[in-house]
Amino acid sequence: MALPLSMAGCCRLAGRTAASLLFRPTRRMVLSSKRCFVSASTINNLQFKLDDRTAHSSLDLFKRDTAVIYRILGLDPSHVQDNPERFRDWAVVFGDKRITAGRHYWEVTVRKSHEFRLGVAEAAMSRDECIGTNNTSWVFGYGQRKWLAMTTNKMVPVTLVGKPDRVGVLLDYEAGRLSLVDTQKSRIIHNIRGQFRGPLCPAFALWDGELLTHSGLEVPEGLN
Repeated sequence: MALPLSMAGCCRLAGRTAASLLFRPTRRMVLSSKRCFVSASTINNLQFKLDDRTAHSSLDLFKRDTAVIYRILGLDPSHVQDNPERFRDWAVVFGDKRITAGRHYWEVTVRKSHEFRLGVAEAAMSRDECIGTNNTSWVFGYGQRKWLAMTTNKMVPVTLVGKPDRVGVLLDYEAGRLSLVDTQKSRIIHNIRGQFRGPLCPAFALWDGELLTHSGLEVPEGLN
């Protein structure tokens, strides 16, 4: 299990530990190469699954690829299909939709996890980096009992959150804004500003426990 050294340091430690051992093989689904782009015509009900081709070998997908669990032993990398889209050093997985326009909302349930990240990243982001550490990803991270807004290696504390079991993510592509949402009160907790130039994917990182994604949702009325 990753030790809480630091958000970035722990990220690399978890990924490399999983990638350096010999693990028991686990069956994985191989997806087709077909890509789906989401435009402004599907503004409020983005529906996606997690893309197994991008998942680091320590991450295992379940619930028909809508959820992910971190396994410290993970898979033997030799049993994972070699794919240039797969994250190699970092415990990251992308959603299977590419967003080029519109306003989109989804929620995430977190179980038994003390360190995770969720947000969006450019589809073409380097698979040798971790989300939240560059200028091609925008995420909210939780670790050491604190929330952070993260991008370009900048970490801004996010207060008044605690550790809810379920949070929302609201993306406004044209406005260049990613928001963390309180699902109980239907209010925005914190915004991250960015310049979105290319296709974005929902993005997740996990170093213990599990995450369940809930997509195909309308933007809550209080956020319209």
